[in-house]
Amino acid sequence: MELRSIELELPDPEEAARFLTGIWGLGEAGGDIDSCYLRGSGDQPYLVGLHRSDHPLVRSVTFLATVGEVEAVRLRAAQHGVALAEATSTDPGAGVGIALALPDGAVIRLLAGAKRVEPVAGVPDRAVRLTHVVLNAVDAEATARFAEDILGFRVSDRTKGMVFVRCNASHHSIAFARAGFASLNHIAFEMADMDAVMRGIGRLRDVGMVPAWGPGRHGPGANIFAYFIAPFGAVVEFSTAVEIVDDDYQTGTPDDWIWPPNRIDQWGISGKDMAALGAAERVFRFRRG
Repeated sequence: MELRSIELELPDPEEAARFLTGIWGLGEAGGDIDSCYLRGSGDQPYLVGLHRSDHPLVRSVTFLATVGEVEAVRLRAAQHGVALAEATSTDPGAGVGIALALPDGAVIRLLAGAKRVEPVAGVPDRAVRLTHVVLNAVDAEATARFAEDILGFRVSDRTKGMVFVRCNASHHSIAFARAGFASLNHIAFEMADMDAVMRGIGRLRDVGMVPAWGPGRHGPGANIFAYFIAPFGAVVEFSTAVEIVDDDYQTGTPDDWIWPPNRIDQWGISGKDMAALGAAERVFRFRRG
């Protein structure tokens, strides 16, 4: 499987789109008066869908799958008594499959037959794709078990703060934060390389924005990162070089990821605005949870 996109609802999608295209660096991918879609430089038709709504919500997180993978999830869901809905995408990427809710209410769409587009050349500072989405969970372990038992994903690592889950060889495409409440934690955009991440930081500094966390290099996944709080409320991350793992990867425990004093990543050079991030991580809720 493969993470494709996240679909958000919010009062002013135009404002969010202006930031994500004009400053963050995504490209336009169509839309209408109530919805707009933004793409990266890779072969996915869009990475973020923005839909007009009275309140900020996560509409769905969308993964691409084969027909066989969709049917396997359908069978496991039936065996566990998990409700499914049929899903036919009206977004630019198309695709047909199923939708189901995680225990806290976040909707996951699994689509087969979705279309690809021609990658965009000559835009080295545009995000290539989504690398992961992190969701806050009331019970991260229960949500991770659901992802394994129903979706067929695998846990890669556990820390004191998160459970990291993969759907392919990338260390994590989704993760569940041990928050005690349900909401969007952050959206991570895969950049071409470290230079693209650093130029992105500079681009945001040009408009007076500084990282809420970063730059740095994470432990689990080993990806380089820089987090910002977008004007529309969401936490967004520049990321690159996430670890590629195989089936023999040993799942880490919280004791495997303890930093020395005063460090919160491998490099130990960045601070973290805990208060600002904590508030932003509560903005986009799910319809249930």
